[in-house]
Amino acid sequence: MKAEERQREILTAARRAGSVDVAGLADRLGVARETIRRDLRLLEDHGLMRRTHGGAYPVESANFETTLAFRTTMHVPEKRRIATTAAGLLGDAETVFIDEGFTPQLVAEALPRERPLTVVTASLAAAGALADRDDDRITVLLLGGRVRGGTLATVDHWTVHMLAGFVIDLAFLGANGISRQYGLTTPDPAVGEVKAQAVRSARRRIFIGVHTKFAAVSFCRFAEVTDFEAIVTSTRLPAAEAHRYSLLGPAVHRV
Repeated sequence: MKAEERQREILTAARRAGSVDVAGLADRLGVARETIRRDLRLLEDHGLMRRTHGGAYPVESANFETTLAFRTTMHVPEKRRIATTAAGLLGDAETVFIDEGFTPQLVAEALPRERPLTVVTASLAAAGALADRDDDRITVLLLGGRVRGGTLATVDHWTVHMLAGFVIDLAFLGANGISRQYGLTTPDPAVGEVKAQAVRSARRRIFIGVHTKFAAVSFCRFAEVTDFEAIVTSTRLPAAEAHRYSLLGPAVHRV
């Protein structure tokens, strides 16, 4: 097998499983572990994978995006801590936007029960989680549009137009990547339009995401780091890197 074929096989396996390990790939492909490490370094250089200790995981791109079901299996304890901390930053907000994705869904579930709130969301999963609470103090407005099967969220001009009609106190937003140079990015232009409109419609904005989102860059930029009052992430983001983001304006919470 040529190097290019082997690297395509590695990338395909990582996208299918969510991650790969050096030992398993070496056995499967019949090559030395050092060969696999070189392949992973090359794939990382091309922005297709991110290496970890003993393996790697795929980076989301214009041609690849993980599903909501997959996201519910990755870094779950960290995401729950992030969601709880982010919900605690609600302040006096009465209207809230909840983004698509698993971490925003957890924020929706962590919202306080003792006060009235209006929640606007494009996420069917977040809307369903709030509806299940049987709490008449929460009003849920689900944005209409085309439903993306992988993420169970609405997009396209219907969604953006409806969202543009609101003035929202606070938006909880995720991203496929966040970097100091390129801002917040996502693979799909339709998703990027919804997120960009949420940024425009909200008075306050909080980014929520695990450490793997940082320094990752996807296809469509929808916001700058300076647009956010706070970033809530996990402690696996190095403190020095968190400080660099804080210099751009947001308060960075590592939990």
